[in-house]
Amino acid sequence: MSTVRQENLDGRAAALLLVCCAFWGFQQVLVKATLPELAPLFQASIRFVGATLILLLWCGWRGVSLRSPQGSFVPGLLVGLLFAGEFACMFIGLQHTTASRLTVFLYTSPFWVALLLPLFVPTERLRPPQWIGLACAFVAIVFALWDSFAHGRTEETWHGDLLGLAAGLFWGLTTVIIRSTRLAGTAPAPLLMYQVSVSAVVLPVLSLMLGETWNWQWSAFATTSIVLQTVIGAFASFLAWMWLLTRYQATKISAFVFLTPLFALLFGALWLGEAITPNLMAAMALVAFGIVLVNRKAPTRT
Repeated sequence: MSTVRQENLDGRAAALLLVCCAFWGFQQVLVKATLPELAPLFQASIRFVGATLILLLWCGWRGVSLRSPQGSFVPGLLVGLLFAGEFACMFIGLQHTTASRLTVFLYTSPFWVALLLPLFVPTERLRPPQWIGLACAFVAIVFALWDSFAHGRTEETWHGDLLGLAAGLFWGLTTVIIRSTRLAGTAPAPLLMYQVSVSAVVLPVLSLMLGETWNWQWSAFATTSIVLQTVIGAFASFLAWMWLLTRYQATKISAFVFLTPLFALLFGALWLGEAITPNLMAAMALVAFGIVLVNRKAPTRT
């Protein structure tokens, strides 16, 4: 029996979204703070191997089936590869740029979805407000990149910024494939399994190919970081997000994602002492405004 999506968010949904966005913003800072001890892709590998095992145990305990619709394996595998690519770019990018800057580029994802989805789903064609939202995203990227010039940042910062932009593109492509293939009818658990299990296989291979050192002597901080990233970041928050998508309108939920860069900015400044510049604030404001426009529901005709 299909679940009827509620038109408006209730208090439970709003609270859950707020917690998810706060943790996702905090998570970027947490990953960056752990990099001096654990290499980026090694860190990501442990996270997704752990998340895969937890998801298997949770599904077994709850009696949740991991079977997906017929014909969904190939798009599921592709979604898993894109998901792994997103996190590879994100974790490596955090070596070269600040958590708040990378998060701005990462959250260009909704704009890639708005731009690319109509190519596969004609009914999703762009409306004037969405074009304005895309223009806001473009200007936001210019502001954020110009920040590098204005403050004399190194070439490495550019590498991190571009990797953040690539991560946003991969995230957007993941959403496009989910919404335009048989994965659209897949339940949250098997959909998440495609993503975390493929990442658990691909990321360790990438880590070894890049010659990363696998350090197994962890401090208490690194251990806590990995536990939080795995249990909350890679399992609970993603599962909660997919659960919300099955019960509430996607447009109402997606408008909340603009809070994540703000939380990343706040935690990055308080914990890592990252600079808060006018250009970065302008970029975040434009991303937030653009996301609202891109996800704005079309007016009903009477």
